Amino acid sequence: MRTVRYEVLPAKGTEDKVIAHVPRDVVVTVTASPVKGLEPTLDLATRLAAHGYRVVPHVPARLLRDDVHLKDVVDRLRGAGVADVFVPAGDADPPAGAYGGALPVLRRLSELGSPFDHVGITGYPESHPLIHDDLTVQAMWDKRAHATYIVSNMCFDPRLLGDWVGRIRRRDVTLPVHVGVAGPVQRAKLLSMAAKIGVGESARFLTTHTSWFLRFAAPGGYSPERLLTRSAEALTAPSSGVAGLHLFTFNQIAETERWRCALLDRMTG
Repeated sequence: MRTVRYEVLPAKGTEDKVIAHVPRDVVVTVTASPVKGLEPTLDLATRLAAHGYRVVPHVPARLLRDDVHLKDVVDRLRGAGVADVFVPAGDADPPAGAYGGALPVLRRLSELGSPFDHVGITGYPESHPLIHDDLTVQAMWDKRAHATYIVSNMCFDPRLLGDWVGRIRRRDVTLPVHVGVAGPVQRAKLLSMAAKIGVGESARFLTTHTSWFLRFAAPGGYSPERLLTRSAEALTAPSSGVAGLHLFTFNQIAETERWRCALLDRMTG
């Protein structure tokens, strides 16, 4: 809970919410939408960096037009002092340009001299609706030389989460993992925003896995604290390599920070 990352959406008012409620030692990641494109993400990331935050913009491969566009994005972010980026494949269909997946972008960043100190890639504790589990693990193996950490997608099953961490370690994927957890948002808010805005493959998961959808939507069906408590043994084992939590705030930023502080207070007595 002390090494937490908050994922926020580049919407009107997000900057003010972050400044008002998020301490400067909390990493803030900024999503990118296939509908709105990269510009809102880059703009918000630049402004938050100017306020002293360690900010991590999402740079989906499928939103990049070409090598020139990628170089422009790199120069803009480096000029703003950004040293950490998250590179998923993204949801744009069709892609904006030549990049259909994250690996070619990661390779290109390496060819550009690895301009960022930290580069994140996606992990899938829950089965991806379109890609077999073995292929998602293999993709992490292929990307490991170009990345410095993994962010797991949202997961609502503590057993699956623990099993997945063990599985990627057995495949010698040794990158540190930031465990993706939906924050303490209202159920209706979470589901509607996931479907409307699209938080990567998480939105597809919620709409294609009916049994989990029903469990999550049921009264008392989901609690981030309960998920973390039930996952604690697996996630805190030295062999797990878990570096911290990645909280999907769905822009309920003040509520998420109050919950985190209250939980830390209870943990420390």
